[in-house]
Amino acid sequence: MPLAHPPGHAQADFGEAWAVLGGMKRKVRYFVMDLPHSDAIFLKAYPAETAEAFCDGHVEAFAFFGGVPLSILYDNTSLAVAKILGDGTRRRSRMFASLQSHSLFEDRFGRPGKGNDKGKVEGMVGYARRAFMVPMPRAQDFDELNAMLLERCRARQAAVLRGSEATIGERLAHDRAAFLDLPAIPFDACDHRPARVSSQALVRYRNVDYSVPIAYAHHDAVVKGYVDEVVVAVGSGEIARHPRSYESSGFVFDPLHYLPLLERKVGALDQAAPLHGWDLPPEFATLRRLLEARLSPRNRCAAGKREFVQVLRLLETFPMEAVHGAVRDALRLGAIGYDAVKHLALCRVERRPPKLDLEVYPYLPRTEVGRTSPASYMALLGTPAS
Repeated sequence: MPLAHPPGHAQADFGEAWAVLGGMKRKVRYFVMDLPHSDAIFLKAYPAETAEAFCDGHVEAFAFFGGVPLSILYDNTSLAVAKILGDGTRRRSRMFASLQSHSLFEDRFGRPGKGNDKGKVEGMVGYARRAFMVPMPRAQDFDELNAMLLERCRARQAAVLRGSEATIGERLAHDRAAFLDLPAIPFDACDHRPARVSSQALVRYRNVDYSVPIAYAHHDAVVKGYVDEVVVAVGSGEIARHPRSYESSGFVFDPLHYLPLLERKVGALDQAAPLHGWDLPPEFATLRRLLEARLSPRNRCAAGKREFVQVLRLLETFPMEAVHGAVRDALRLGAIGYDAVKHLALCRVERRPPKLDLEVYPYLPRTEVGRTSPASYMALLGTPAS
């Protein structure tokens, strides 16, 4: 049946394709929103087809098109529909209901198992795979891949399709004129879940454990899962933020979260899992070796490690560039100690000369300590030197 598509309405769906990201071939899911009136299309790729990716795709599509469609047609995906009731009405999923109430568009659903009810976007999913994903796209990460896809969506708006005399971009203006205004504040596309911080300062989200500062062990928390990161909050304050992991299990650590504990339990420094894989500049290892060698063998094991952990804790306050530069300066000056590194880091941040470097104080007198001759000691004994 020939169909008419008035301006201001949309259809949305997910597709999947292959891409090479960071040199590795992997399957990606891409969100598609199509405007049947103008044939304008929006694509964004994601690591997985999740509720937060579904809602994030809507937010990004609204921003790309410059407004909110009057209605959006879907299949009966569980990302939007929690349950189909006996009378055919849909009970929306929690996150999708929040998105709809925030953006105020009308949702419409096709019949279960009838993809032809929204054949326009079904066709666009296949078109996008053939036009945008062939040959297989290559990018460093998802950000670069999505920038490529967005540029292709823009470039396509200059095309004139068969049966039309205007470009897609010109017809998109009619859609925009019918759209609802964008919300004053974009929808926060994340999955909220309550959690309990374990005794090892870890919270679990989607079978992956994420670290928080040890002071929050045994606290109740809220985990907010975004497409690319996980945020942990206690009360009204954020306490941790990590890159999102899509592995089936595992750990995501921030080494800084465990440094206060390691300062008390320095014996665990070499076996601490949160520090494994921490890519510190090589000067830090040199500083640790000198800190341990500076002390007597009896105290070296504990005191040297503890002072090194104190240097690492400077990263809680100062940026890596400042601490790394301070460590380099300390090694150059021979000022091997936590207090010296802290002073040098503070001087870098405040952009003032350090008091440890006499080169910046040319007006001070220089002293030279000569090497004592053994003959001087023999003179004290009254025995002539041989």
